[in-house]
Amino acid sequence: MAVRGKSINLFLMDGTAVGRIKCTLANWTGVAYKIPRTELDKCKERDDLKQSGVYFLFGTSDQTGENVVYIGQAGTRKNGEGILYRLIEHKRNPDKDYWTEAIVFTTSNNSFGPTEISYLENRFVGMATEAGRYLVKNSNDPTMGNITEEKESELEEFIDYAKIVMGTLGHKLFEALAEKSSTPKVKEIIDDDELTLFMKRNSRKSGKLIEASCKQTREGFVILKGSLIETIDSESIPPGIKERRLKAKIDEHGILQENVLVNSPSYAAAFVIGGHANGLVEWKTEDGTTLKEIENKEPS
Repeated sequence: MAVRGKSINLFLMDGTAVGRIKCTLANWTGVAYKIPRTELDKCKERDDLKQSGVYFLFGTSDQTGENVVYIGQAGTRKNGEGILYRLIEHKRNPDKDYWTEAIVFTTSNNSFGPTEISYLENRFVGMATEAGRYLVKNSNDPTMGNITEEKESELEEFIDYAKIVMGTLGHKLFEALAEKSSTPKVKEIIDDDELTLFMKRNSRKSGKLIEASCKQTREGFVILKGSLIETIDSESIPPGIKERRLKAKIDEHGILQENVLVNSPSYAAAFVIGGHANGLVEWKTEDGTTLKEIENKEPS
């Protein structure tokens, strides 16, 4: 089945791309807001932010520089306060001073009750953790609650739209860096357009046989978890690559413990070998065809 296009409406509430943004999507009852932490006070008159919903607090870890997110739910209170009041509470909490903007999901018809937001919170935390792009700051796993199969189907459809909106608002929170080859997903069965490449070379620095693999994606090149990385840096290693290697999760044997996204094939190759490298000739397909040969190939 062909993937259909989506029509998304983005309203720049403050007339600027760095201000508050309201997002709606055709044939979807959901409403999403992207709110900078500094602009929360401007939202006090918005009735839909006094409703129940699920919210995401995005920021950066001071210790590691990692992207972090906290995912929570907010129910409507007796005093008429809902999501916005909960965000203001977080703003005043010194333990949550890391976040700089919030993304909120609610509905245009105020249809979320306690069961719905508990289910959504549980699913969003699980999806974000599995994708692994952000450090999820939730200390406890939210409970899913008991819902009917009809309600589950309805909420899963809401989640499908929420994933699209989240990416549109700048956070690919739910999208894995690369498809897992061990799990055949629909995308892989229909059209696996992510090119898998390999590198194999003997390292003069450590004497190890360096073996790595990566996938070319729409965002760049993903060095795949399980690759054997040279742990010794060359003197000529660019500072940016050196810093990225220091931050990456690599065990004492040189095995990469996470997927790592970089912008170019040469950056990916340099990350693997710890020095300058021409990624167009270093990365090859299983049959030995270089990336350069692939890119120079005339389209059929």
